[in-house]
Amino acid sequence: MCSSDLGGLRPGELLLLGGAQGTGKTTLALQMARNVAASGQATALYVCFEHDEEYLLHRLLAAETHLAGSGEPTAGVRLTDVRKEVAAAAGAAGTPGAVAASLVGNPRLAPAIERIAAYGPRLFLLRGSPADTVVAQLDALVRDYRAANPDGRLVLFLDYLQKVPVLPEPPGEAEKVTRIVNGLKDIALGNGVPLMSIVAADKEGLKASRLRHHHLRGSSALEYEADVILILNEKYSIVSRTAIEFNPHQAQRFHDQVIVTIEKNRAGQHRIDLELEKRFAYSCFAPDARPVAEKLIEERLYNE
Repeated sequence: MCSSDLGGLRPGELLLLGGAQGTGKTTLALQMARNVAASGQATALYVCFEHDEEYLLHRLLAAETHLAGSGEPTAGVRLTDVRKEVAAAAGAAGTPGAVAASLVGNPRLAPAIERIAAYGPRLFLLRGSPADTVVAQLDALVRDYRAANPDGRLVLFLDYLQKVPVLPEPPGEAEKVTRIVNGLKDIALGNGVPLMSIVAADKEGLKASRLRHHHLRGSSALEYEADVILILNEKYSIVSRTAIEFNPHQAQRFHDQVIVTIEKNRAGQHRIDLELEKRFAYSCFAPDARPVAEKLIEERLYNE
């Protein structure tokens, strides 16, 4: 892999993405993998322990109909409708080949399928097994790709870190997470690839007014080994109360926004807050992040 970075994803670096349930961690990670592949600059390997490939492909289809649209919040085919279209095609066609042919001929989905087909050879959606997809297997996956494509650029996405098995099982979660994160960092460094992994939050973080990097679950090694840490928070939950009290109508929009904070960045600026517009009906975020105009709370200072 060449030495230049890839949209902020640099060779040999480990990027962690944390957030509470429902803030869009998988949505953002899958959209980033899609962007990497669609750019033509690299191949993205997306290993998911939570969902199967079909589930991810449905989400990717819905996102593609929206991201290539007019930019309007309601442009595209909703995820629920994508699933209905796929189910209808499966019920009518039967065989996988016939189902695929039916979907290609579907006027609502055909443009998105065509776009995905264009970058599909650079995007691999893989199901991780909580029984045997250990760090060594992830390393072998990367090495096999690099051996077959010595000049190809690669980014590995992992969804999510705490689901990676360690055999034999360590006595405590802290030791398990330490071994996993050390292994992932070795994969990134040893193969010269960026590695992005979703990380779960601990119980304290889920109760906190604002989730921070020290709320990542399992081990202090997460903070130490990561080169970049991104944290997602619901905007309505962390915006200053005065922004809500003085403009209640505007405040309703905060429910449709997520704040992504660059909590750590070894190679650049950190403690930067950016605003993302939810388009979860289409399983994506609006493509452009914006600086946050309103004052946000600091969890360590805020008191309900």
